[in-house]
Amino acid sequence: MKRPLSLLAFDFGASGGRAVRGRFDGARLELEEVHRFPNRPVTVAGTMHWDVLRLFEELKAGIAAGLKAASGRLASLGVDTWGVDFGLLDRQGRLLQNPVAYRDPRTDGILEQAFARVPRREIFETTGIQFLQFNTLFQLFALKQARSPVLEAADRLLLMPDLFNYFLTGEMKSEFTNATTTQAYDPRGRAWAFPLLEKLGLPTRLFTEIVPPATLVGKLLPEVAEEINAPRLPVIAPATHDTGSAVAAVPADGKQAWAYLSSGTWSLLGAEVKEPVLNDQVLELNFTNEGGVGDSFRLLKNIAGLWLIQECQRVWSREDGKPLSFEQINRLARQAKPGASRVDPDSPDFLRPQSMPRAIQEYCRKTGQKVPKDRGAIVRCALASLADKYRQVLGMLEQLQGRRVEVLHVVGGGARNKLLCQRTADACGVPVLAGPEEATAVGNLCVQLMALGKLGSLEEARELIRASFPIKLYQPRGTGDGNL
Repeated sequence: MKRPLSLLAFDFGASGGRAVRGRFDGARLELEEVHRFPNRPVTVAGTMHWDVLRLFEELKAGIAAGLKAASGRLASLGVDTWGVDFGLLDRQGRLLQNPVAYRDPRTDGILEQAFARVPRREIFETTGIQFLQFNTLFQLFALKQARSPVLEAADRLLLMPDLFNYFLTGEMKSEFTNATTTQAYDPRGRAWAFPLLEKLGLPTRLFTEIVPPATLVGKLLPEVAEEINAPRLPVIAPATHDTGSAVAAVPADGKQAWAYLSSGTWSLLGAEVKEPVLNDQVLELNFTNEGGVGDSFRLLKNIAGLWLIQECQRVWSREDGKPLSFEQINRLARQAKPGASRVDPDSPDFLRPQSMPRAIQEYCRKTGQKVPKDRGAIVRCALASLADKYRQVLGMLEQLQGRRVEVLHVVGGGARNKLLCQRTADACGVPVLAGPEEATAVGNLCVQLMALGKLGSLEEARELIRASFPIKLYQPRGTGDGNL
């Protein structure tokens, strides 16, 4: 390759987003963060919304920054976000309201109402998706139950990355990996689950064409390109679900039976499979089948992840009147004495507490455990609890697959947390390979390279990743908390 190729990946998370420039010289991929911005929901009149128009402004600012970093030469850009949340548009393509955030309480108690219309087993057998009250299916059903005028006026539904792509290109398409998170997709029929939607009284008109990862969505609209002084760049759909992009970046070589842990605000622990696994065990253990790159599926379980630590950081930063870094938080945990207290990270107590530190302390108190008193003890309790949860879920995954996992790949932000990685290796009793830390952006960029014909397969992408990014090995040293 004569001139290195520059591409731009946008990764929107529930707490922040960034634009990452990728530089590909044919043998290695290098990253450069060119723009970063916060993302927090805004509560208005009792409803928690995403400030999507401000986020679109950040997206445009990121494109401008990416062009500047690449001396005006970008081959393409791609957007990934979290799953399940969506915008509703009218018949003229206008956004009816800011998208509602998945932690909004409008879906409290909605599962039981939905199961009264369609049995739980039937929903699972149709979709293969883990039951979470904020899945798109149940958000829509909550609107239906509330007789929402917004739902009645809506003509199209676009998940968050598809909505950003629409703002950029004017094209309405639904990308496969994110579509599967909705619990409104039939993985056997490879199409929207219209019969299920009709049984729940939900309008099927909302759902648009589904396209696979590595699809060219379109080019920047002339008015968007003109506003930011950009060429009409190609917009490619990577795996637009952030976990789909992160799993695409798992640097597995296929020599060992492997599982992955995508560690961020949420932890997603699972395996890559060729076909969805739909049986009673998967239903009983509440696993999920989400779409992946290369016509694969991700058999996984959602676990509350670094959200516990992030919320502690937010509360303590507010109390101190200045930012508290994750490095400072981890230092406090290392200095704390080992403790036996554990919490269930997936307890509803931690979904949206006013104060996460108090919620952790109260959980320990009401379960008869020693209450962690200081910040270091609280963080140590949270990290050890996450690692123990990973051990439980990894055992479930091995049960579902009927084989032992030989290595666990940890990718994403949690890969840089040495305490958590070592504790995870100790708890799970398997080697942990940590990295790449920027897995979501890396996977996003690699799928763009596949779309551009620069990589021929997911295997080639993973070979590139192994050559480009350091991977750290953590060997299990036992299961005691003293190993932290």
